Amino acid sequence: MAVGMRLVQKVSSTRGFGRIAPYVIPAMDRAVHRVTRGKVLLSAQLLPGVVLTATGARSGLPRRTPLACMPEREAGTWLLVGSNFGRPGHPAWTANLLARPEAEINWKGRDIPVTARQLTGAEREEAWRAALRFWPPYAAYQQRVDREIRLFRLERRPGHPA
Repeated sequence: MAVGMRLVQKVSSTRGFGRIAPYVIPAMDRAVHRVTRGKVLLSAQLLPGVVLTATGARSGLPRRTPLACMPEREAGTWLLVGSNFGRPGHPAWTANLLARPEAEINWKGRDIPVTARQLTGAEREEAWRAALRFWPPYAAYQQRVDREIRLFRLERRPGHPA
């Protein structure tokens, strides 16, 4: 692994990063994504990313959230980790998916209708191990919080091929 990536992982594991990143990274991602018409996510230069459009659990309005994701290429699915950068509460987008699992992602400039499913039990454990191999700082995030970090698998809705 490159020295630069190890440094990024170390920095992203810190509490300071966890306090600042939730405000700075999504705002930058939304702006760049909008200006490039969905072609670029800044954070995706480090980790693959999607822009999730989910229906607000309370408001019923569309909510767009840039998120890191773990593509599961063989299955054609995506794993989303509700780490909230190691902050105490679950991120709002996870509540939105629990309330209304039908959503859409923008993946590499393409809009894809998906259904989200929260992972539990052995399936969650297997996905969590894969997520830790993919991005080790998730372990630091989990250590800082009392809640279990939510994991979601996004699957294309029927009739929407790759």
